[in-house]
Amino acid sequence: MDLDYDKLLGLTAELGYQLMDSGAEIYRVEESMNRLLRAYGVTTGEVFAIPNCIIVSLTTASGHALTQIRRMKPHGTDIERLELYNGLCRRLCGETPPVDEALSLVNQAGGRARSWSLPVQLAGYFLGCGVFSLFFGGNLSDMVCGGLCGVVVGLCMAFTAHWGGNLFFRTIASAAASALTAVFLVSLGLGEHVDQIIIGALMALVPGIALTNAMRDIMAGDMVSGISKAAEALLIGAAIALGTALSLGLFQILAGG
Repeated sequence: MDLDYDKLLGLTAELGYQLMDSGAEIYRVEESMNRLLRAYGVTTGEVFAIPNCIIVSLTTASGHALTQIRRMKPHGTDIERLELYNGLCRRLCGETPPVDEALSLVNQAGGRARSWSLPVQLAGYFLGCGVFSLFFGGNLSDMVCGGLCGVVVGLCMAFTAHWGGNLFFRTIASAAASALTAVFLVSLGLGEHVDQIIIGALMALVPGIALTNAMRDIMAGDMVSGISKAAEALLIGAAIALGTALSLGLFQILAGG
């Protein structure tokens, strides 16, 4: 049966899109897409990916060039989805099922990843931020307050995302709300060390994965994606500092100096 190059192009672009949407590194996206094309016998395929765009092209046996561009929406990191799509890519490259069947498998893979409800996510914020507050030198009461501030961070991130806010302003709002909550809890006597409480809560906002992937891309020679990710990480860091400073400054003004 003749290979449908249009469908193969769509399959490759969809797999790359889902990998990047799951938080995959640029090199992983490009390598996976290239391997998929070669597995189906296409040796003339080219892939170019940056954090907000994927371009894939190939040349058919008759010499006709085909190209598809996918624009990436803002996304985070989901390790479980990433593992599913990475494993599926290996399966497709090994078995090379019909393109229609392969595309169906790609579309079904995302549904197998678990999605967590907001209460479960908030429980994770509470536990993670609380432990970070304890790790940075706080006591048990600081840990509880850090966890509560983490819950505030989770709620702010969820609500601002629901209303369509971009990551920069979502981070500012979350940092400001958590810092103000920390100061308020300490003023009530529920916590002792406001610094440890604030630092522990802000760890939920620190772009550690983005910065790590940026350095990985730069070392791999993907300068465009690496520099853009590094700039994004720096902006998020600035948003954390700005939100925290605004909140602390506001509290000092209200407290009379």
